[in-house]
Amino acid sequence: MLDDFFFRAILAGLGVALVAGPLGCFIVWRRLAYFGDTQAHAALLGVALALLLEINVTLAVFVVSALISLALLALQKRATLSSDALLGLLSHASLAIGLVALAFMTWVRVDLMGLLFGDILAVSKTDIAVIWTGGLLVLAVLAVIWRPLFAATVNTELAEAEGMHPDRVNLVFMILMATVIAISMKIVGVLLITAMLIIPAATARRFATGPEQMAILASFAGMAAVVLGLEASLAWDTPSGPTIVVAALVLFVLAMSPVGSAIVRIASFIGARGRRKGAPS
Repeated sequence: MLDDFFFRAILAGLGVALVAGPLGCFIVWRRLAYFGDTQAHAALLGVALALLLEINVTLAVFVVSALISLALLALQKRATLSSDALLGLLSHASLAIGLVALAFMTWVRVDLMGLLFGDILAVSKTDIAVIWTGGLLVLAVLAVIWRPLFAATVNTELAEAEGMHPDRVNLVFMILMATVIAISMKIVGVLLITAMLIIPAATARRFATGPEQMAILASFAGMAAVVLGLEASLAWDTPSGPTIVVAALVLFVLAMSPVGSAIVRIASFIGARGRRKGAPS
């Protein structure tokens, strides 16, 4: 079954959606969409270094994305610029350096469109193993730090007062983000990774009544987008990565439409009725 390229693509996409959903929730809660873009753009610099040094691309992307995160933390403490200005500087600088480096490596043939927009239909069994192994590891670490990370998201000062070490937890979160960027780059590409982090989480927020529920729904929304996007890509012969993102956008629009409002009202009614039945008489 793994010899079927379409099945491999679905399996890889589901693995990315599973882990991107919960992390995307923190991106939405913390309003860090630009941070996701910065790490995604840094991935192209990682690809250039991987080709130059002849090392594993996923490893190089992870290292560069993690270093960009550390650079951001260091600059936030020393520079007088705002966080969004620093993110803009790091984002465009890393993307530009990566593109210039690739242009100088004339002896290497690079599928630039594949890097920017992904090539999920070309994933191998090794890619699937990396995606699911890395994804499950990220979810395991996220489960361990969930409480202090959420506390730091709600109120950093209060989390610090309770001894939750928000700075340390934020660093771990950035490393997890770098891991997701590295394992998902081949699926939707450098320019579309942030969309897969944000759109399913934004869709889930419409229906969720709590943070844990939102994280689970975000994963399901991302998985649905992967399946629908790949089916549409196969039917209409469109680029797979962008089509997955368009499918995620369609789900978001439906969630915000009257249909989504009706679903929310029905779910609220069922939940309220269940609570009344469970209440002591």
